[in-house]
Amino acid sequence: MSTKRILNHPALSIRPVTHPTGTSTGTDARATASVTAADCGLLLLRLTFGLLMAAHGAQKLFGLFGGHGLAATSKGFAALGYRPGKLFAVVGGLSEFLGGLGLAVGLLTPLAAAALIGVMINAMVTVTGAHGLWDTDGGVEYSVCITVVALAVAAIGPGRLAVDRFFRWGTGGWPQAAFALGVGGLAAVITLSL
Repeated sequence: MSTKRILNHPALSIRPVTHPTGTSTGTDARATASVTAADCGLLLLRLTFGLLMAAHGAQKLFGLFGGHGLAATSKGFAALGYRPGKLFAVVGGLSEFLGGLGLAVGLLTPLAAAALIGVMINAMVTVTGAHGLWDTDGGVEYSVCITVVALAVAAIGPGRLAVDRFFRWGTGGWPQAAFALGVGGLAAVITLSL
């Protein structure tokens, strides 16, 4: 009798779990019927952050938005010790460009986050790390913010207003965050060791 009472206790009833963006892991259709403020907030964050990062990559690759283009970026990478400079300039620029676009549309979000995390770890180690924390002193502040935002979006998931909503990694979670941080970190370590 006491077991029956415990199992039927209202606090122990099984209900669908709702993701912060309103997506449900259960069968309650009402939880997934409308776009939530969290979905719109994630879309705003992804679009702003992702498109700015894509533009930053376009500066390096194509000389758009006041950038210097691939030739000058290649020389800059070579001066930092990346050899061959052009190869690493292309890899860095494409990581920012494609990673930013991926985050903006919510496509392959953990991989897009990993691309940005890898580039930012490289930037912190080779350029900004020696200047302390604050961006005004040339420090890591900006790179840390980009890394944390990319990792947070991978962990939270891109929201319902994203292409990834159709895939199992589209809800975010610990595995997606670990993938983004692990792949980004591994790519940075490999790049820095070359």
